[in-house]
Amino acid sequence: MSLITIEHLKKAYPGVTPLCDVSAEIEKGDVISIIGPSGTGKSTLLRCLNLLEQPTSGKIFFHGVDITAPNCSIDLVRRKMGMVFQSFNLFANLTVIENIMVAPVRLLGMSKDVAFREGMALLRRVGLAEKADSFPDELSGGQKQRAAIARAIAMKPDVLLFDEPTSALDPTMVGEVLQVIRGLANEGMTMLIVTHEMKFARDVSNRVFYMDEGGIYEEGTPQEIFEAPRRERTRIFIKRLRQLPIRIENAEFDFIGVSSRLEKFGRENMLSVRMIRNIMLIFEEIIMQGIAGRDGVFPVHVMVEFSEADESVVMKIDYAGGRFDPLADGDELSSSIVRRLSAEVKHSYAGGTNRLIITVRQ
Repeated sequence: MSLITIEHLKKAYPGVTPLCDVSAEIEKGDVISIIGPSGTGKSTLLRCLNLLEQPTSGKIFFHGVDITAPNCSIDLVRRKMGMVFQSFNLFANLTVIENIMVAPVRLLGMSKDVAFREGMALLRRVGLAEKADSFPDELSGGQKQRAAIARAIAMKPDVLLFDEPTSALDPTMVGEVLQVIRGLANEGMTMLIVTHEMKFARDVSNRVFYMDEGGIYEEGTPQEIFEAPRRERTRIFIKRLRQLPIRIENAEFDFIGVSSRLEKFGRENMLSVRMIRNIMLIFEEIIMQGIAGRDGVFPVHVMVEFSEADESVVMKIDYAGGRFDPLADGDELSSSIVRRLSAEVKHSYAGGTNRLIITVRQ
């Protein structure tokens, strides 16, 4: 039996429905990073899991119990499903050690001596033992978040939910928080982490949920999601792609206008003069010298993609007609120019459509 089972979860607000139909299984020991564009329901999903938000419909099973049922004790659920917020949510009037002790004493019936002893052990674990008697406003952002994590662990939860735990931190403090979370992952803690830290998600997770279009748009291992995403929206997000689509209707198209668009795209994305020149030359040789003079190829679809992730530029050119590879079957001089300006060239033919994929040399 899975630790958490989500069945057809929906959450709607007036005028917007961030979660349309979410189903998933979370196993004990899973470390799941939840990624995706802003506004795609990532935080809403976490808040529904511990019922900080009441789902509009659907069911959530935790240890086999339907926690969305009317007779379910929400407080009991939250004791076993800890949550760490991006804004820390520490009690400003309590010291760090008091913040950690308060819930175990009040909710678990733990004695103050035991709560203090275990709380100090947790502070040593997150590197904050010397801050035990400090108040939250005396801590840095990274220290506040580490204290919040220690407070969540103090309840001995079965699963921890992290809602963008580093988004409110100065970049210099992000590493110290991620190190604590990485340690929890190594110890086998079940965690769901909403994060924009892609390298961290790749390194620490065993599963990744990419959220879009009102649900889990794609899921898989970090290798599957970050190296070989199957769906287009995932690929665009992971590669941080900027795209320029060009549709060429006939051989008499406005070459000067298209060249101007290519140059503008390069400048807007701060590409080097050399890279912009390479893109424009490849386009000219492939389209003008290789494809445009052939019958039955139009319309020709060109997609220029710039990846912020690795600063690469890829040109994808689709055209109809019989099988024709401009670099193998076309003008020898044009082919030589394109190969010199390209890091990689691939041609394929299927269903009456040619596809040429060119990685532009930097």
